[in-house]
Amino acid sequence: MSSTDAAEPPVKGGSDRQPFRFNFENTYARLPEGFYSRLDPTPVRAPRLVKVNVELAVKLGLDPDALTSPEGVEIFAGNRVAEGSEPLAIVYAGHQFGHFVPQLGDGRANLLGEVVGRDGIRYDIQLKGSGPTPYSRRGDGRAALGPVLREFILSEAMAALNVPTTRALAAVTTGEQVMREEVMPGAVLTRVAASHLRVGTFQYFAARGDTEGTRILADYAIARHYPEAAETKQPYRALLNGVVSRQAQLVAQWMLLGFIHGVMNTDNTSISGETIDYGPCAFMEAYDPAMVFSSIDHQGRYAYGNQPPAAHWNLTRLAETLLPILEQETGSEANALVSAKEALAGFITQYEAASVAGLRRKLGLFTESDGDAALAQDLLDRMAANRADFTLTFRRLCDVVDGSESEEGARLLFDEPTSYDKWATGWRQRMEVEPIPASTRAAAMRIASPAFMPRNHLVEATLNAAVERQDFQPFEELLDVVSRPYENRPDLKKYATPARPEERVSQTFCGT
Repeated sequence: MSSTDAAEPPVKGGSDRQPFRFNFENTYARLPEGFYSRLDPTPVRAPRLVKVNVELAVKLGLDPDALTSPEGVEIFAGNRVAEGSEPLAIVYAGHQFGHFVPQLGDGRANLLGEVVGRDGIRYDIQLKGSGPTPYSRRGDGRAALGPVLREFILSEAMAALNVPTTRALAAVTTGEQVMREEVMPGAVLTRVAASHLRVGTFQYFAARGDTEGTRILADYAIARHYPEAAETKQPYRALLNGVVSRQAQLVAQWMLLGFIHGVMNTDNTSISGETIDYGPCAFMEAYDPAMVFSSIDHQGRYAYGNQPPAAHWNLTRLAETLLPILEQETGSEANALVSAKEALAGFITQYEAASVAGLRRKLGLFTESDGDAALAQDLLDRMAANRADFTLTFRRLCDVVDGSESEEGARLLFDEPTSYDKWATGWRQRMEVEPIPASTRAAAMRIASPAFMPRNHLVEATLNAAVERQDFQPFEELLDVVSRPYENRPDLKKYATPARPEERVSQTFCGT
């Protein structure tokens, strides 16, 4: 176990409510009861602490020492309910790989409550793997240790990469086993999110023809995430505009980092614009727009290159749920359709603008030129044809610019180095247009192109060590690396090196 381990605390029943200062403010629990089911987490046999995210705890205004106490461990395991907590499971629906399911919901999660952080922002604190709920659909409501640690690593990596994301506050083992493809040690993740509102939450009420429920949910989303929309003449159109904009920006960031979510279902699409639900996600190594890792994505619906249209499709489903209240807002069904289509059209333009702007930053370009998109696409095409590593290619371009490494390092990432040479000629000519010092340009590029990301083979090796040998040191080490992704750390070369053929991980799993 890691240095944050706690001794096994005595097991307490889920109804044993003891003081613990989270200072919960539970606005979602004030909504009508049709929005959720109230229930406490199910206690586990022998909880032990794996990790508390100290930096995040401080951001939330929580005491890290208290969180690592026996009482804190019991709360993170679901064995004790903190003072002020009103545990509940949220109901929602969703399209899963294009097929609509009218009722899903938190089948293994429990929203403990909300806290207002030091930044003044309201956050949900939720347990994942905390036992069955009315929405479990015959599932056990539990989580295995591997997927819990995977979400911890991936979500914290995304936070460090400055991508909007849910985050991991704590992980505990349960002392119990769960059955998936095989028997695995159980665990519970404490997840922090701007909220757990999803496109699927809106779909749940729309599918029932519950316009008033949709309106209540929309008003709540506006108050929590888009307060500026309330000041407009058409607040529900402004809400849709806001969600569209945040999703466009989010998916552009994914694409600029080589991230593949894996299950972009509508119930995994956050209204707040955060990355949520890390299941079979992965960062690709060799660039390939058709890359799929998810073991359940047999048709490539959520392949890397399909993520922008998948997001637009999901947003279209959100727009459909809002049509009844848009109709009341605009005065007619026809006007509502026009309004929704206008909002959705904004996704494409905003995504493309964010994508090109991000690629300019990665290429060290400070000004805009009409040929920039084509220059970037030419590089990506050559990377795909030559199986160049996505992360390393852009990072080594930084070294090329300031001369800290020879250009050979970038060339040799390509199966045919001359393919890189042909592209680089045009790149150099483009940079010559801008009289920027090489050191300044390279520094800006390094802010846009990380040196480290959670490479699949390293993640899997880390999880195997924890699950098979109860060795959490590799987890701590990898977490440290991906929490500082933009730093030059030559002593950590193995974390920046692509997998050897025998190490490659070709499939990732949901773990549910």
